[in-house]
Amino acid sequence: MLLSGDEWAIVGLSLQVSLVAIIGVLPAAFALAYLLARGRFPGKVVVDALVHLPLVLPPVVIGWMLLIAFAPHGVIGAPLARWLGITLMFRWTGAALAAGIMAMPLMVRSIRLSLEAIDPRLEAAARTLGAGRLDSFVTITLPLARPGVLAALVLGFARSLGEFGATITFVSNVPGETATLPLAIYAALQVPGQEMAVWRLALVSVLLSLCALIASEMLLRRGRGRDRETTGPSPHVL
Repeated sequence: MLLSGDEWAIVGLSLQVSLVAIIGVLPAAFALAYLLARGRFPGKVVVDALVHLPLVLPPVVIGWMLLIAFAPHGVIGAPLARWLGITLMFRWTGAALAAGIMAMPLMVRSIRLSLEAIDPRLEAAARTLGAGRLDSFVTITLPLARPGVLAALVLGFARSLGEFGATITFVSNVPGETATLPLAIYAALQVPGQEMAVWRLALVSVLLSLCALIASEMLLRRGRGRDRETTGPSPHVL
């Protein structure tokens, strides 16, 4: 049941793709979560729907959209290749982009719930004591939202590990380059006599995802406990 050298390489590539995916989309996910949690503007419902669109669209459609946008002659792909010499096609970086796009809705939701749970009176009190908006954000909002941000990272990591449809559509299944765990399992299923390899890779995938989900739940519970300690008992208890 021990993994072979090639299988360890697949696991390492999957971890690399997932880590780069969640770190890359975290700034955008936090900005969108903050906008949706605190912003009041026309079209907020539309923005919210667009953010969560990858959750309901078939992953193949997301991969096709990425293919159109980041192809060598695409709207984004052409300037990247011409000016920066960057191409995402058939590269692990393209797999990270696809995984990040699919994980973003879950990350935005987790961070948004964390931000909405923060009592605005704490920030208002900090500003009455002379703190600016940036100071109150850094000293009040960000520390209180940290458990939600960490939970979003872990949950996004778990989602990135399981990404298949958008990845195979956008960057194909290239061994050693884009063949993450789901793609390697799919490829092994097509080859007779590879049942044990499928079992090994599937077991690793289940264990990694299970650990990530448990860690995410623990972080969210820890965050809720801190919120109760900070805000004190609810008014009806008094």
